[in-house]
Amino acid sequence: MARKMREISLNHICKIEGHAHLNLKIENNKVKICELKANEGARFFEALVINKNVEDIQEIVSRICGICSCAHSVASIQALEEALNIKPTEQQKAVREMLMIGERIRSHATHLYFLALPDYFNATSALTLGNKHKEKINDALAIVTLGNKIVEVFGGREMHPFLRIKEETPKTDFSQTLEQLENSKKIILRTIDLFASLKYPKLERETDYLSLKEKEVYAIISGKISSNTGLFIDNDYKKHLTENIKEYATSKFVLKENKPYVLGAIARINNNHEQLEDETKKFFTKTLSKLKLTLPLKNPYYNNLCQAIELLDTIYRGIKIIEKMPEKQDISEIKIKEGIGVSAVEAPRGTLFHEYKVDKTGKIIYCNIITPTCQNLNMMEHDIVLLVNQLLKNKSSKEEIIRQIEKLIRAYDPCFSCSTHFLKVKWL
Repeated sequence: MARKMREISLNHICKIEGHAHLNLKIENNKVKICELKANEGARFFEALVINKNVEDIQEIVSRICGICSCAHSVASIQALEEALNIKPTEQQKAVREMLMIGERIRSHATHLYFLALPDYFNATSALTLGNKHKEKINDALAIVTLGNKIVEVFGGREMHPFLRIKEETPKTDFSQTLEQLENSKKIILRTIDLFASLKYPKLERETDYLSLKEKEVYAIISGKISSNTGLFIDNDYKKHLTENIKEYATSKFVLKENKPYVLGAIARINNNHEQLEDETKKFFTKTLSKLKLTLPLKNPYYNNLCQAIELLDTIYRGIKIIEKMPEKQDISEIKIKEGIGVSAVEAPRGTLFHEYKVDKTGKIIYCNIITPTCQNLNMMEHDIVLLVNQLLKNKSSKEEIIRQIEKLIRAYDPCFSCSTHFLKVKWL
């Protein structure tokens, strides 16, 4: 019998950060080859910091990603502090956490409303949702504006915040920020109701979920690395995570114990739902009951719902941090020394790793950065195969298959431009 072969190619996947391309080869009504890649050249941003002074690093790496500039800034500062044996003050830690909160708020709102939501209303973009959904767009803009304002208050500007190893926080009246956080609660609750009401495709699978974890609070800038197989410290990330490349891609692909895994909001919720703020936990439990869902969530599309839940949690967490903002403390003198430092933080899309080696003159001699999308790519390919095989079995049209693939990829909220960085390869 002759084998039936066909190919599906998505040359431009829209409504994501960056540019991506997908090749599928189908044989006998099953996917044989799935190649998901970024349509961007390698950006070599790890090499950019080599031989640079430690005080210049944050300013450089914050440019890796406009969406996650705060996450890269905080991760770099914390890794360099570890390398130089510097302990941040309680106020510094609070400021960094507020930067991450502001960034998460604006990033999640942008993804949920402007990138993901149109998929569920058969709209090409948020601009074509029409007057019927005008309130939703107004809610989105209000949430994004709140996130921008928080970053500006705590980072000096809306994008690429000012942070230094020895940064000092100016005396600021946070009353307006507190008021804005309080006023946003009703909008966030509407957002959760909206994304809980959407009809998500049925696609469940078993996988490992990775995120930071702390005992008392929902981890953002510190904690151990949590997964289905246990906990490990961030300094041991290379013992568990393996970076590799595929011949068709300029991006890194990462495996954990040689298996794909998931991170991001759905991983954080699965691992840390007990650490949610009390009011968030009540609302989340009510939402799960209403939708007849149990944890862990196994459907990748529920990453959207988890982002909406995280929006509410960041509001309560932000209020608590500001109300208990520590006083400024004296910062000890920085002594340049040789050292190695690693930091893992929770960027909006998942766990971000920064590692640096510093020489005795204060220059960077080694850098490794692992972004969330690199870590999600293997599982994205796995889920695409699972989805397409399901659609082929149901005799879906090529147009419907393409539409559903894009919806799945967007549910991951990927940042493809961040995934295209340099990996040294030894060809045999």
